[in-house]
Amino acid sequence: MHFMAVNGLTLHVSDSGMTERPALVFSNSLGTDFRIWDQVVARLGERFRILRYDKRGHGLSDIGVSPYAMTDHVEDLAALMDSLSIDKAVICGLSVGGLIAQGLYASRPDLVRGLILCDTAHKIGNDALWNSRIATVETEGIAAIAEGVMERWFTKALREGDPVALAGWRNMLTRTPAAGYAGTSAAIRDTDFTDQTPAIAVPTLCMVGEEDGATPPALMQELTALIPGARCEVIAGAGHLPCIEQPQVVAELILTFTREAGLV
Repeated sequence: MHFMAVNGLTLHVSDSGMTERPALVFSNSLGTDFRIWDQVVARLGERFRILRYDKRGHGLSDIGVSPYAMTDHVEDLAALMDSLSIDKAVICGLSVGGLIAQGLYASRPDLVRGLILCDTAHKIGNDALWNSRIATVETEGIAAIAEGVMERWFTKALREGDPVALAGWRNMLTRTPAAGYAGTSAAIRDTDFTDQTPAIAVPTLCMVGEEDGATPPALMQELTALIPGARCEVIAGAGHLPCIEQPQVVAELILTFTREAGLV
């Protein structure tokens, strides 16, 4: 367990692997912590220096002042990488983590040599969706939205076939601080990278679960079309979190992409 002071907050961080290896940085989705990547990281071997972290308001990191702007999350990641002397990394972001990755490239391209954008978009949802969700979380708690979130996160096969795992991941969601969840929801609501994303000029892989109920394949195809040279991979047997349902496939896609793009 590793903690670092970043932008006046304490962030929970995992920095593993040899410092001389190419850096691979993971940024998580809304309502999760960096454990969602455990089974992917276990399959990547010793090819990378791997940085994972709980963004503000999530996991074991501080909440800070909520609501947040996307720049708060982007600046946290930039400051964390600067503190660890990590530059020119491959940034792998899932959902809001994918927005953070796009924002990092827009503001600090010196830190980014490749992007892996998972189950995300250039703009996710609309004001009505996020305002409704924020209001529910603030008045009734995250448990009030948990069932709907599980349906978007996971396939029917996992939800009905592995109730123990489902209960564990639901616990991760509901134990996220309400202020962190609502604050990050506001950041997502207010973010639209439609104009900035076409300027991405590093190798980019997009991937999405075939049964993603939050950022479905059609939305990911729209994102892919905005980025010069990007390609999109649709992962069978996965919802919004392929890193949990199909970690072997995600790891293989990462390894193939980074090798073919000359990033390792």
